[in-house]
Amino acid sequence: MPRLIMKWILLALLVPTLAQAAEAEAWQALKEGRAMLLMRHANAPGTGDPPGFILERCDTQRNLDARGRAQAEAWGDRLRRHDITEARVYSSQYCRALDTARLLGLGEVIPTPELNSFFLRRSQRSEQTQALRRFVAGLEPGLPVVLVSHQVNITALTSRFPASGEALILALPLEERVRVLASIRPGG
Repeated sequence: MPRLIMKWILLALLVPTLAQAAEAEAWQALKEGRAMLLMRHANAPGTGDPPGFILERCDTQRNLDARGRAQAEAWGDRLRRHDITEARVYSSQYCRALDTARLLGLGEVIPTPELNSFFLRRSQRSEQTQALRRFVAGLEPGLPVVLVSHQVNITALTSRFPASGEALILALPLEERVRVLASIRPGG
């Protein structure tokens, strides 16, 4: 019996160490261009967008609150702690995603329609996800890649349901079944 207890204790101690090693490898892959960071926009209270919202007008959409702005800035700090001081940052054209991307402070933010939410147009799920796959496949080697998008888009691509401000480090090139190297919660 004591031997079995000792095995469980060792296993309990080993699991967090293995998770930390896997996350460290994911960060290294991101820096080396073998992975990309796909982030759900930071906290913006509510769900979807108000009826009749206009993409070009932030005052008609859900926007980041103070917590969301702090989350985005903290993500920028986290990336810099991992020696990612510049990145190719692509964002959905929605204001909450663009603001998240800008607050990372990693360089120019490129508005990218392939990252736009299809929350109100669920019938476009497959088409939009394939367009995102083509976009990612067309990226040239270079600085690390950071994409800021929405829950529905990330779930369609990865089968994961990210929290606001959560990010996934995904192996490149994207396979049919996307390989998630790490899932990182905001503030974690």
